[in-house]
Amino acid sequence: MADQKLTFTLDCGDGKGGDVVIKLRPDLAPEHVARITELANEGFYDGVKFHRVIPGFMAQGGDPTGTGMSGSDKPDLKQEFSAEPHVRGTCSMARTQDPNSANSQFFICFDDARFLDRQYTVWGQVESGMEHVDALPKGEPPREPGKIAKATVSEG
Repeated sequence: MADQKLTFTLDCGDGKGGDVVIKLRPDLAPEHVARITELANEGFYDGVKFHRVIPGFMAQGGDPTGTGMSGSDKPDLKQEFSAEPHVRGTCSMARTQDPNSANSQFFICFDDARFLDRQYTVWGQVESGMEHVDALPKGEPPREPGKIAKATVSEG
């Protein structure tokens, strides 16, 4: 699984979306990578909106309702915090105040957010297509949110 990549095809709301390729990091968070992979393979993320997009900080998605108040019907995950820094392109799990509450929501950092280090589970790093993440409509929630048109996991 170390060589698997997650590919999100983003619909950035303006018809100019494209592929975002994320290198999965099971060496850092094996249970979280397994969950992301499972959900992607089930089609869970297809059509899911980025409901919280804060310039200079991050883009958050993974809630099937688009509100930020929900997740999958799978049990929450125990934290897998690491020393991996939250920098531009880092993919990490969103959670509540409870460190063991990650489920399906995640975020992608626009810029360095080192204050999140060792408090959120890093599960991947954008390898290409960050410009499509940058192009997501901004807001909490955005007026016309960008979304994941399709999520796939593949070798390579």
